[in-house]
Amino acid sequence: MSTTPHTVRTTDYHTAGEPFRIVDEDLPPIPGDTVAERRATALATGGSGTDPRPGPLDDLRRLLSREPRGHAGMYGGFVVPPDDDGAHFGVLFWHKDGYSTACGHGTMALGAWAVDTGRVPAPDDGDVPVRIDVPSGRVTATVHRADGRTTGVTFRNVPTRVVARAVKVGTTFGTVDAGLADSGALYVSVAARDLGLDVSVRTLPELARAGREIRAALPGRDVYGVILHEELPDTHEGLHQRNVTVFADGQIDRSPCGSGTSARLALLGDDGRLAAGDTLRHESVVGTVFTGRLLPAGITEVGGTSHRTGTHAFVLDPDDDLGAGFLL
Repeated sequence: MSTTPHTVRTTDYHTAGEPFRIVDEDLPPIPGDTVAERRATALATGGSGTDPRPGPLDDLRRLLSREPRGHAGMYGGFVVPPDDDGAHFGVLFWHKDGYSTACGHGTMALGAWAVDTGRVPAPDDGDVPVRIDVPSGRVTATVHRADGRTTGVTFRNVPTRVVARAVKVGTTFGTVDAGLADSGALYVSVAARDLGLDVSVRTLPELARAGREIRAALPGRDVYGVILHEELPDTHEGLHQRNVTVFADGQIDRSPCGSGTSARLALLGDDGRLAAGDTLRHESVVGTVFTGRLLPAGITEVGGTSHRTGTHAFVLDPDDDLGAGFLL
């Protein structure tokens, strides 16, 4: 850990309950001309194969995502230069297991952070777009303002496409049909009732196990997240669903999952249940809500709220035997 700064400053947000830790200083050099190339660099220096020693960037990721400074469900982003002048900045998304290609809730948090800190000028009232280069492409977080404060964020994702339908997946809960959609990362959708489960805090251990099993049953698909969803009574705005998204190695998204909501919108559109302009009220297991809207040509918009939870100066004591920390 000698290459990691002894003090690392972060600004933390939550989007609909899911944490996002932002680092825009104290970063080591990350070779690459684009965000996608920088992610490839981060993956290549993450410590694996014949050289298990992580590079300085991965040291930092581990430090911030592991206990006692983080936890297994921690998410964050390293702010990096954009691909070109068309975006305000770029970001490398990270979690405890590595670097993801997309993160909707993180995009929303970054939009709020960019405006709240003055990095992107914004009016007291009205909307301002924050353009962000992520590994899967360029996305826009439109930050909504009223009376000098941020009231919400809507992000427009990269185009989402349906990859496969009615894929048979075997689990210890039985064989289920899965739908796959790529919304910057590949998500698998399964109805929770087909597993004999409902989407609730009570069933989280079983939902997490089912998510791990489904992901493991599709080894050649490069699945990022598994969305286990259930129907709720329609609202006056339209469809209403609740979900738990299981990502990485069985981690639970506390929010309704931003990129996962894009995947659900694409599948519901393919089912004929949503048309362009229609909305989905998408609820999380903790009761927070995203509003998703299907647009033409595979474009989706997802809206919700992001709030700052703190600013931190994390310290790495050179005499601390735990070093970067641990995971349970």
